[in-house]
Amino acid sequence: MDVMLLTVPDCPNLPLIEERLAEALSGRPEIHVARHVVTDHSQAQQLGMRGSPTILVNGRDPFAQPGQPAGLACRLYRHAGGVSGAPSVAQLRAALTDEAGDDT
Repeated sequence: MDVMLLTVPDCPNLPLIEERLAEALSGRPEIHVARHVVTDHSQAQQLGMRGSPTILVNGRDPFAQPGQPAGLACRLYRHAGGVSGAPSVAQLRAALTDEAGDDT
């Protein structure tokens, strides 16, 4: 499984998403997270970045909303507790589990 974390330079939500990703990936050493800093809109479009931070699992954004454009702006994620600058640990685990199930 390929996981890529896309952010803009100095993304204020980077520490939060790194913390949540580490927790979601605990016990899953086979999953490596690549990180890429996106610096312009054309890169964001090419990579499918829908705001910073964006997580791609096997090249797909499991949190994308229909019609959500590519961009460099801060991204918010909705979850049971409201909104945050990163998906919850439970959301990350579900996305990774769903994608792993698709590989079988």
